[in-house]
Amino acid sequence: MNAKTKRSLTVETIIEAPISKVWEFWTQPTHITQWNHASEDWHSPYAENDLRPGGRFLSRMAARDGSFGFDFTGTYGKVIHHQCIEYTLDDGRDVKVVFTPVESKTKVVETFEAEDINALDLQQMGWQSILNNFKKHVEEH
Repeated sequence: MNAKTKRSLTVETIIEAPISKVWEFWTQPTHITQWNHASEDWHSPYAENDLRPGGRFLSRMAARDGSFGFDFTGTYGKVIHHQCIEYTLDDGRDVKVVFTPVESKTKVVETFEAEDINALDLQQMGWQSILNNFKKHVEEH
């Protein structure tokens, strides 16, 4: 058994949109496929989302050139409408996303347990890049 303590990283942004729109764009598969990628050479061609405690989600993440892909999957533990989503990835790492209204904007703070393969700064940059894509998608639509 690995007794190593998991390291948590946090990414955040403030989105120029009300919390109802931010929540919808975060949780609806038709929107998830539009923003869930860390760089332009990747995409999410498919997503499923059963947003409830015990519900499962799946986002297919793939290189646009077809050279590599994987399923980003997990199970929801806690869902509080327009406030918080907590889930456990299939590899056992926990993630918490908090949505906070700030006047007419919405602050999104995402805390995730790092994995052991990639450097911490690379993971931080990747998750922040995905969150930045989300912000851009919400504000442009």
